[in-house]
Amino acid sequence: MAKPVKTNGIKEHGPKPELVARAKTSLSEATEFAFNIMKDGTHWYGELQSNATLTAEHVFLYQSLGEPMPDAPLYRKYLLSRQNDDGSWSIAPYYPGCISTSVEAYLALKILGVSTDTAEMRKARAWIRKAGGIPKVRIFTRIFLAQFGLFPWDYVPQLPAEFVLVPASAPVNIYRLSSWARSTVIPLFIIRHHENVYALPNGLSKNNDYLDELWLNPRQKNVPYSKPLFSTPGQDILTLAITAADTAMWFLGGLRKQPLRRYALKRCVRWILEHQEPEGDWAGIIPPMHAGIQALLLQGFKRDDPRVTSAIAAVERFTWQDEASGKRLQSCISPVWDTILMTRGLCLGGAVDKNDARMLEAVRWIKARQQLGPEGDWRHYHPTQQPGGWSFEYNNSWYPDTDDTAAAVLALVNQSPAAVDSVAVTCALQWIFGMQNVDGGWGAFDINNDRLWLNKVPFSDLEALCDPSSADVTGRILEAYGLVLRNSDKHHVDGAIVDAITKSTERALYYLASTQETTGSWYGRWGSNYLYGTCHVTNGLAYFVAGNEMVRDMLDAATSWLKAMQNSDGGWGENLETYLDPSLAGIGPSTPSQTAWGLSALLTTCEVDDPAVVAAVTHLVSTQAPEDAGGQSWPETRYTGTGFPKHFYIGYTLYRHYFPMMALGKWATRAQQALDEKAALRLDDY
Repeated sequence: MAKPVKTNGIKEHGPKPELVARAKTSLSEATEFAFNIMKDGTHWYGELQSNATLTAEHVFLYQSLGEPMPDAPLYRKYLLSRQNDDGSWSIAPYYPGCISTSVEAYLALKILGVSTDTAEMRKARAWIRKAGGIPKVRIFTRIFLAQFGLFPWDYVPQLPAEFVLVPASAPVNIYRLSSWARSTVIPLFIIRHHENVYALPNGLSKNNDYLDELWLNPRQKNVPYSKPLFSTPGQDILTLAITAADTAMWFLGGLRKQPLRRYALKRCVRWILEHQEPEGDWAGIIPPMHAGIQALLLQGFKRDDPRVTSAIAAVERFTWQDEASGKRLQSCISPVWDTILMTRGLCLGGAVDKNDARMLEAVRWIKARQQLGPEGDWRHYHPTQQPGGWSFEYNNSWYPDTDDTAAAVLALVNQSPAAVDSVAVTCALQWIFGMQNVDGGWGAFDINNDRLWLNKVPFSDLEALCDPSSADVTGRILEAYGLVLRNSDKHHVDGAIVDAITKSTERALYYLASTQETTGSWYGRWGSNYLYGTCHVTNGLAYFVAGNEMVRDMLDAATSWLKAMQNSDGGWGENLETYLDPSLAGIGPSTPSQTAWGLSALLTTCEVDDPAVVAAVTHLVSTQAPEDAGGQSWPETRYTGTGFPKHFYIGYTLYRHYFPMMALGKWATRAQQALDEKAALRLDDY
């Protein structure tokens, strides 16, 4: 494997005192901004940006309820602000237009009263028609259109409710789907069964012409969602079998009249109600929340039923509004994630006492959100495992995730090394042990949720029907393990925990060795992309490099790749298109979050005065800018978070802040130590 560029040692040259001072000033300004945006003096919560579909679907929900859209002008403003110059809407900034996103945004704007004669709507219509029109939209968009008579229900996949009755012991069942697919598809079973059609502003019709201008041939709306059987050369037997089964169910009327259907629908309702949070949420994400409301209403629940009203109120809590862009709906909300990472950023930044009252309040807030109750779909395949995870959102007791949990361990131990033997950390580690997959890695929400063949379903939109191991999550867990072990000598950690970490780590290292790309990088499932994966893996591996040649080789190869990908301005960037074309890995304009990932990764192998490290630090301290709230942060307009590769991307508005704080803080601490060592040597010489 490639070797890293050799650098001069600290004692020969060392960091420049001026750059250390600039970094400390930058961290001080960043700390001021962080505390200025703290929510209620207890936690942090930044907007989670996505694309126009969530907001459009919020408009569809209110239209299905037959109720006026609250704050309609603000939603119009947002949707129009996200339109591209060519008339389309994209799934992320700087990304090509998306036909499904554009059709949904167009329909939402029309429902909200925007005339089709406006320049914006004319441009949108021209782009959509040029892209092929409504027949080209994804399956989820077809479902939304079918609910208003704009697409034939016959050309939406059959979703038999009886699937919910298949036991968890069966090779294929609802719990073999990823958590996000599972929580969305169960209410969709009910929606698909009823095939209900709601009124639009022009009235109620099963063959509504409200969007005929977006069809190239509005007289022919019978558009299959998959190719006919045997029509595609090389089509594998599994895809053929699934397509054949769906075709057979269509001929059988979707099995609606078979004896088990009524019972299956009741089981779906029971599952939905069991998984609803007391606050009204489902799974912490919008798709099952929208679908859950509609499913309950279709099954006879009244609009004023507390379970329905609390769900609608929960959805409204996902909205975000500002003067510049109007009002929109977030796909999810990230207070636990943001608070964990901001706490860690402040700890590593070093510009505030770790025992500052505000830091202690944040730690209390984090600890209070550890999931220790009886809920959790993960229990179906690990019923004896004790709980201990954290979830991403305010209200989501059913789906804690391993990534949040490892990050929480890192934050708690960074704030107080004595936390390594606390009940919170011990429970978290034990839960993580139990969630390790057979391949040695970790998925996000479930154990061994790795039936990748499910993604062969020909009408699967997201190719994300399972939740297999990912290198980035595994790397963060190894980093948590390493930090616990590093502090275990000074603070007692139970020997059984240490032994379990050692065994778990050995399996994880082999998983990471098997998933490293030939370039030296790692694929990033939950962040864009190879920069994200490589950062989190290297930060984990660094704790286990001593005496391990395999780990050293992995780190050397990663370092060489990172240096080769560094931009001339000292930063790093990677466009979202890298998920479509891996040859673009590590290529893109520099962003604060991705530069921080690159710098943090280099610091696992390089000295603080390495030219690549110095260039990255210089870039970060030079690109910081004042904030209206006071203090300074880093501007970032590109999305660097990933929901579903190729299909759904996320702009975490605080990634631009706490990741640079972490990376700069690591560097400044080590650089100051180097300066102190040099000063001590001079005193000795004197």
